[in-house]
Amino acid sequence: MNTLIGFGRDIEYHFARGLRAYLARVARAVGVGFESCSLDLDVPASGYVALDRTLPDLPGHDLALIWDEVHGWSAVVEPAGGGAAKVLAYLGGPEVLPAPRAVARFLEVLRVAGPPAGSFRPPVFRAAGHHEDLVDWLPVTGPEGLLRPSSPAW
Repeated sequence: MNTLIGFGRDIEYHFARGLRAYLARVARAVGVGFESCSLDLDVPASGYVALDRTLPDLPGHDLALIWDEVHGWSAVVEPAGGGAAKVLAYLGGPEVLPAPRAVARFLEVLRVAGPPAGSFRPPVFRAAGHHEDLVDWLPVTGPEGLLRPSSPAW
């Protein structure tokens, strides 16, 4: 991981902490704990949230949410016996980092309506890298936990 220093702050450090806090908020919004999450800080950065439920039409497949810095959130199913995950739908929308409650709504609509609830085409929000563009949109954390939300919508 490259470290970018900008105006006296370590961008990658703040990006990693903010992304971890954002992923934890999304996990909480969809009803799971942070132990169900993983984070990959390589370029493109991505996050994974394993869910403890399945879709009614696909009971033999595990359901998960995946975020990446280019396409935003997608819902995927994974065969229970292993194998490649299949994207069901992309959240889309105007932001690569939507409010956690928007991700939870996307998941609930998907569970009720099925894959047409989202987009089948991956949106392209931004080019990978340049994490300094995302730092100000992520939650800010400190030793005592969350200091401020990054967006009034959260």
